[in-house]
Amino acid sequence: MSKDAKEQPSAENPEELLNLKISKPKVWAAGIPAVTVALVDILQESGFVRGMEGLFKMNKKDGFDCSGCAWPDPDDDRSPIAEYCENGAKALAEEATTKKLTAEFFAQNAVADLAKLNDYEIGKKGRIAQPMYLPKDATHYQPISWDEAFKKIAGKLNSLASPNEAAFYTSGRTSNEASFTYQLFVREYGTNNLPDCSNMCHESTGVGLAESIGIGKGTVTLNDFYDTDVIIIIGQNPGTNHPRMLTALEKAKKNGSQIIAVNPLHEAGLMGFKNPQTVKGFLGMTTHLADLYLQVKINGDMALLKAIEKLLYKAELENPGKVFDQEFIKNSTKGYEAFLDHLDQFDINHLADEAGIPLVQIQQAADMLKNKSRIIICWAMGVTQHKNGVDTVKEIVNLAILKGAIGKPGAGLCPVRGHSNVQGNRTMMIFDKPQPRQLDRLKEVFGFEPPRRHGYDVVETIQAMHGGKLKVFFAMGGNFLSATPDTTYTAEAMRRLEMSVHVSTKLNRSHLVHGDEALILPTLSRSDKDMVGGEAQFISCENSMGVVQTSKGMLKPISKDLLNENQIVCRLAKATLGSRSVVHWDTYANSYDAVRDVIAKVIPGFEDYNQKVRLPGGFYLPNGPRAGKFKSVQYGDKIGFNIAGLPNHQMAAGEYRMATIRSHDQFNTTIYGLNDRYRGIHNERRVIFMNERDIAKAGFKEGEHVDLYNNFGGVERVARLFVVVSYNIPEGNTATYYPEANVLIPIDSVAEKSNTPTSKLVFISVKKHEVK
Repeated sequence: MSKDAKEQPSAENPEELLNLKISKPKVWAAGIPAVTVALVDILQESGFVRGMEGLFKMNKKDGFDCSGCAWPDPDDDRSPIAEYCENGAKALAEEATTKKLTAEFFAQNAVADLAKLNDYEIGKKGRIAQPMYLPKDATHYQPISWDEAFKKIAGKLNSLASPNEAAFYTSGRTSNEASFTYQLFVREYGTNNLPDCSNMCHESTGVGLAESIGIGKGTVTLNDFYDTDVIIIIGQNPGTNHPRMLTALEKAKKNGSQIIAVNPLHEAGLMGFKNPQTVKGFLGMTTHLADLYLQVKINGDMALLKAIEKLLYKAELENPGKVFDQEFIKNSTKGYEAFLDHLDQFDINHLADEAGIPLVQIQQAADMLKNKSRIIICWAMGVTQHKNGVDTVKEIVNLAILKGAIGKPGAGLCPVRGHSNVQGNRTMMIFDKPQPRQLDRLKEVFGFEPPRRHGYDVVETIQAMHGGKLKVFFAMGGNFLSATPDTTYTAEAMRRLEMSVHVSTKLNRSHLVHGDEALILPTLSRSDKDMVGGEAQFISCENSMGVVQTSKGMLKPISKDLLNENQIVCRLAKATLGSRSVVHWDTYANSYDAVRDVIAKVIPGFEDYNQKVRLPGGFYLPNGPRAGKFKSVQYGDKIGFNIAGLPNHQMAAGEYRMATIRSHDQFNTTIYGLNDRYRGIHNERRVIFMNERDIAKAGFKEGEHVDLYNNFGGVERVARLFVVVSYNIPEGNTATYYPEANVLIPIDSVAEKSNTPTSKLVFISVKKHEVK
């Protein structure tokens, strides 16, 4: 029975870990090795001609948007050689592969057998070539026609007692056009159950910035990086997670900017960059990046920020009006005096201890900022995936507004999104908590009454599945099981569904841990040529800096039996809603232009969408804070200083802080390989990075096999058989790769306000491996 399928197989035999090789971590990123690895991957998966054709069009103005990270493309100076990174090339290799999975493959491989593979092995099987259906109690997926697939899903949706018994998940890859029609279908169907991947990553950013400055997005453009004084990078690893950012950092350094890196691990991409597109980089010479590296404890960021602010306040008292931007504070903020009183309550030495950083280094950071106002602050999951993630985002805002470092060139806030178009999804109203004015506009344009009750986010969706409140789960892309916390709990929840449906390009674990019935609907990838009515189409995406631009695939799809995401949505909507729908689904299924025209009527900033998006490089969406116009929830047209205390970390004796991280050989849940060459890990992923002193204190040795335990809420969670690796990480802190360690992340350990899983801070104990 497929219900026996493993949710996350562990290495049950220690001999499986013998291939692990450990080398010295790198102190620079990219270089010729990145080019070599990328080309090898492309050649192995897609062949020379197909692979090169894709690479030369990736991220070009007449090409397609990389399906990897959301780092923006340059407005004017895109490389004539290659506008992609190593991991972008690997992403292309994954979707441009010539390997395809037909009905024959699924007939030969039972679901339970496929589930015994690890995520890397599953992903390397190839592209799904036709719709597949797993009947109740069946052991193998079997082929199904598109019409029959839509009929089955529609029948199940229409049989539910309430539309709120279904949830509709979205991955960041989904285009603006498909995102809009998707939420339109879901809301006409009658629910706001629209969880999305942002719930697990930058939701804390969205909440924190929306409450502080009036918009849940960053305020800078890429050009700001080229003419700024200081760039602070907190809880973000650009070398692996956003490699094209390194080019911007290199240019910033060349123009005189300084960089402060804040991270518990020493990461190659924060220390140095060998740009393979320059003579210097090609010859192996390194551009040194971080001028100051603050190796903070996991979730010590709040203490660090307050310590920097306190030292800057001291300098301001010594030189009034020379350190803080008093004019900006007076005209654009509220709560300044109360905030200073709050800072006075903290002892600077205690803050340094809580951050885990010597006070002399914090003073260096303050000195670098003291006489500067053109400051950009970047952050990612290392800030947001904590219980106090929203408050830490607001503390970043506090620092920026003290310095007047927002709303002017070369300064501002830069949350770096981790998935291409995840920001566009939210702009297109993929959100479980839509604003009343958004729903009002849908009603005005389409004539139906959208549901007003808030829906489920990701964590709430899992809990509702587990509690039997959800019967149907529909995923527009992504690998939900491997992306979510508390793997065993989530797998149990998935298995309690009556039906699970996944729109996918490739096989993943979420297809193998499923409801009573399951369907896989294969779709086009970003690089695939999208033909509608005999004409090649383009879609559009929004990057981290609010630029909307076209993406036009050009590779021949591996199967004629694929539909684009928008067609899947529109045909399912028509099958489900039938004559009770007031939406012209056939029109939208056959015309992206028609979808964009109606987006222009519903969503502010998209007026003349079809005209503006066809401009070379696309267009910028309105951004009030970028122009110095603010609208905070509490203070109207001013930014309020946020007052928050330090996080209270209650740890039992012998426990460690653990953060889950990516290897350099993965993008989110997609595993490209088993190496992490920047950190010196080869041929294995089940490792735990520990400080050498912690290893000695615990009586371990490097290379020893251990089991990891979490006991949050009185529930024992275990990740078995990991290898101890000595690494440069603060004492008491550890790191592991996800999804292997997701089983340790409690479903009910979430950030306040945003409900984001606390994937960057899990308290664990480490014990020698028990042989069973």
